[in-house]
Amino acid sequence: MQVLFVDDEPNVLSGLRRMLRQQRSVWNMHFANGGEAALQWLAEHECDVIVTDMRMPGIDGAELLNRVSELYPKTVRLVLSGQSEHEKIFRAVGPAHQFMSKPCDPKLLVNTIERACGLHGQLQDPKLKGLISQLSSLPSLPKVYSDLVKDLESEDASIERIGKQIGSDVAMTAKVLQLVNSSFFGLPQRVSCPEHAVSLLGLNVIRPLVLTAKAFSQYENVSVRGFKLQKLIDHSLSVAMLARKIAEMESSDPHTVEDSFIAGMVHDIGKLILAHNLPGDYSEVIDSSEQTSIPLHVIERKVFNASHAEVGAHLLGLWGLPHPIVEAVAFHHRPSDANNDRFSPLTAVYLADQLNHHPGSNGSDCDHDYLDSLGLTPRLDRFATLTTGEA
Repeated sequence: MQVLFVDDEPNVLSGLRRMLRQQRSVWNMHFANGGEAALQWLAEHECDVIVTDMRMPGIDGAELLNRVSELYPKTVRLVLSGQSEHEKIFRAVGPAHQFMSKPCDPKLLVNTIERACGLHGQLQDPKLKGLISQLSSLPSLPKVYSDLVKDLESEDASIERIGKQIGSDVAMTAKVLQLVNSSFFGLPQRVSCPEHAVSLLGLNVIRPLVLTAKAFSQYENVSVRGFKLQKLIDHSLSVAMLARKIAEMESSDPHTVEDSFIAGMVHDIGKLILAHNLPGDYSEVIDSSEQTSIPLHVIERKVFNASHAEVGAHLLGLWGLPHPIVEAVAFHHRPSDANNDRFSPLTAVYLADQLNHHPGSNGSDCDHDYLDSLGLTPRLDRFATLTTGEA
């Protein structure tokens, strides 16, 4: 794996060399003194990951990552910078996948790079990989987006109201969790509730992200036969609420419960990515699924070499969302492949999605080998009652 570190201070680059010397047998590491030197090196070498400072003379970190995004879209783009540079970070929200703050713990830096690249290797289609890597935001429902902008521009903007608006939208939820889970803002490591995330970031951060940095965007009326964003959001909310109920029954860990809700909310985000960016191809996939009754994710895999589950997980992993959420999104159609032998957000989302798609089936279409391995098969009837309000 080729990793390029960029900083305009030689002492910082020397410190990174010393800090990461144990990785020399695993990574091919290169160190560029400034943005211009980085671009010259990139013009002649393949690069899997670039890690850059923000404040540099000439070509600064934001401009460098913008150019890398355009010229080398498959490269994972990370920021390693000082927490005092909020105004510069806002410029990098689009092209950067994740943000880390100086000084950075060596283990965190290594894990961040390894996780991002591990997910990057799961997609086989180079076109799809480049497309996902270039995404800076996902489209939101026009009314939700316009209401959010209107509220943020008003003098009496409410943290609680803004949090609820963001939490009601799949795309906004994913984006705010990308930011809140970065070490750059110095927030608690385990934040998976969008309302909590907004309250921690505060309006002074959320307002410029929305109004000037364009961290969120409005869904344009792209014509995709059989795809409706409102329908996707309604289904996602239903799965999220049911997943949380199941998790509350099966786990006393508040993180598991919270992650189950968020994973349910974003489990189909890959459909939004495919529909918005490949509308023609995705229309044909939906048509084929409806005409043959073959599940959508099966046809997606034939056409794209990946289903919406892997596509969504790939983006969320690049954005640094917690592993249990990424795992639940990646395997929500094939939970046995995750090799996770404990109840997790994946279990809750898998059950909630199955019961939502097949109401009244009492889980007869579920993967019983998977559920048997967790001892949950006898509880399927109980879970099914959660969808009817009988519990």
